[in-house]
Amino acid sequence: MTSGPPPTPAHTVLKASSLRYEVPGRTLLDAADLTVSAGESVAVTGPSGSGKSTLLMCVLGLLRPRGGRIDIAGRNIVRMRTGQQARHRRTHIGMVFQFAELLPELSPLENVALAAMLAGKDRRTAFANAENLLIDLGVPAWDTATSDLSGGERQRVAVARALINEPSLLLADEPTGALDEENRDSVASLLFSLPLRWNCGLLVVTHDNAIAARADRHLSVRQGKLVQALPEWSA
Repeated sequence: MTSGPPPTPAHTVLKASSLRYEVPGRTLLDAADLTVSAGESVAVTGPSGSGKSTLLMCVLGLLRPRGGRIDIAGRNIVRMRTGQQARHRRTHIGMVFQFAELLPELSPLENVALAAMLAGKDRRTAFANAENLLIDLGVPAWDTATSDLSGGERQRVAVARALINEPSLLLADEPTGALDEENRDSVASLLFSLPLRWNCGLLVVTHDNAIAARADRHLSVRQGKLVQALPEWSA
């Protein structure tokens, strides 16, 4: 598991159409549309409270939009029941959180292998794939406790965990927000190399305009819609 799935012609892995999401007294998403193809990276920025995190949670299946549809790997998750969503998410989505959200009592290898076993891989295969992936990403698998890793190393473990099941779509929520400048650049370089290496789509939500500029497309949430970001629309 060091090179990802073989390249295939670009296809749409995420298509969100006419998304609408409201909270009392406020509309966060209003007929928002978004597509992400395999091999492509898309960054979404916007002012705090604009709806970019809501968009990510809808795509992840943790929030249900009030209208519209979200097709991931060709299936509309909005119409799925909770259990169906969870199974589809395990198979087709990898998630990288701002603070990694690793289990500190487990080793890096165990953190990554656990995600594979939860998706149905047998223990031997899960650990072998996890070890190969961590080696590829330059993270110690056994020798260092997860709690002793640097911030950059923890995020690389989080990336490995997100990739272990070879997802169609990789999501990242402020993936460099808790890192110093050196680790921020290193993790960003890794993340934006993944779509082509792993033939997946990448959707990044970030406040960092410099990080967003690395994406193939940089969009901004404005008045509930996703539009091409302009220089003055710094996140």
